Amino acid sequence: MNVVIPGKPDPAPSVSALAKKLARKRLIVALVLSAAMIVIYFGFMGLFAFDKPLLGTILVPGLSLCIVLGPLVIISSFALCLVYVVWANRVFDAGIRNLR
Repeated sequence: MNVVIPGKPDPAPSVSALAKKLARKRLIVALVLSAAMIVIYFGFMGLFAFDKPLLGTILVPGLSLCIVLGPLVIISSFALCLVYVVWANRVFDAGIRNLR
């Protein structure tokens, strides 16, 4: 247990404090990426439900906006997963190693 003595600098943070800080970072990253995916998916579904004429816009013969945006929703999920993996490898795993 860390004891704080008045007039002396604070001791180094404990392992549990560092673990909580790392867990909080991971939660924030996960929530931001989840929110981004929710906005992308429900944005597309909202367009599909409420603005079909926009999605039916022909970009070039045989290619509508819906055909372009549909795969982009799927690709965005892979991209967000890649963002998380890169962040976890660089920040989270390094933090775990520092705790040990």
